[in-house]
Amino acid sequence: MSARRGERGAAAVETALCLCFIVLPLVFGIISYAWMLSFRQTLSQAAAEGARAAAVKPVSSGDATANQAAQQAAALAGVNEAMQTSPQPQTCNSGNFTCTVSFAACANVASGTCVTVVVSYPYRDHSLLPTIPGLGFTLPRTISYSASAAVS
Repeated sequence: MSARRGERGAAAVETALCLCFIVLPLVFGIISYAWMLSFRQTLSQAAAEGARAAAVKPVSSGDATANQAAQQAAALAGVNEAMQTSPQPQTCNSGNFTCTVSFAACANVASGTCVTVVVSYPYRDHSLLPTIPGLGFTLPRTISYSASAAVS
């Protein structure tokens, strides 16, 4: 009878240990990874919106450099607008969020110019949520997306 009496609280202690060292880190890990995936989806959408905004920007028949500058501004504005739906809104080229817009000849169109928008964020070093110590290595170092569109 004295042996059973000494084990009376063992189940409560084992449950508390399992909650502290297994269940809670697992739950918080799932939450932080899901948050990162949501942010990653927003980056992908922002790159596509930036390329689309540059592609549909009306151009004047004059200076090609001025047209590209206007298309670049439209692309950056499109990215910024799309990033406002992010779990934590970001603005191009401020802080750690970088956006680049480049123009090149299209590979699949005989005579045309394509715009490529690249967005990048160093997620592991600047996570949007606090990470659990020791589990940060599971998050990607950098999240980067690019999107291209033919411009007229």
